[in-house]
Amino acid sequence: AQLDATIVGSDAGVSAEMNGGTHMPFEDMGLMRLIPQATVYEVSDDIQFKAVLEQTLDKKGLKYIRTIRKAPQRLYTEDQDFSNGYCKLREGSDVTIVASGIMVAEAIKAADALAEQGISAGLVDLFRIKPIAEDLRAILSGKPVITAENHNQSGGLGSAITEFFSEDSTTPVRRIGVHERFGQVGQQAYLMKEYGLTAENITQETQDFLGK
Repeated sequence: AQLDATIVGSDAGVSAEMNGGTHMPFEDMGLMRLIPQATVYEVSDDIQFKAVLEQTLDKKGLKYIRTIRKAPQRLYTEDQDFSNGYCKLREGSDVTIVASGIMVAEAIKAADALAEQGISAGLVDLFRIKPIAEDLRAILSGKPVITAENHNQSGGLGSAITEFFSEDSTTPVRRIGVHERFGQVGQQAYLMKEYGLTAENITQETQDFLGK
């Protein structure tokens, strides 16, 4: 029988900062998603982290919670509902950005920038990467989806979404994440630019994907 355990992985991706490549996991969500029946989370602020910890107390099986190293941007209030495994932060008619972890705050900035250019971008914080809530399909289906993650493009959030829509030709997906690279020493702001994980990158990729 599968044992019950909760693993918390901190310092995710570029948030490891000056600890460099030996402490900068871009592959962990992919590895954890491969384990049968595992539940995989990536939290975006401390309020969400607390809620996920409470959810996993009585949950059976293996649970993996990926966290930011320090000083997350506060995104939620204590009364936020986290029961669905995702939070729908904005409505959008042209495209939906699906992000997790530190990329949620960047996606908010990108959605603002896109709005100034006449592009209506919805935003979903997908904090439970496995399993993805089935009712998310109705929210995302039928228009382009951009995924944004502080992780390899392969194996994590982007892969999970492309697998989710693999039989749906009406929902094209473009993935933003680290592309075939290892970590390095640097401050988070520098590393986010280095690996293409900024709001500006999300904005540019969305424009390109929509042909605008």
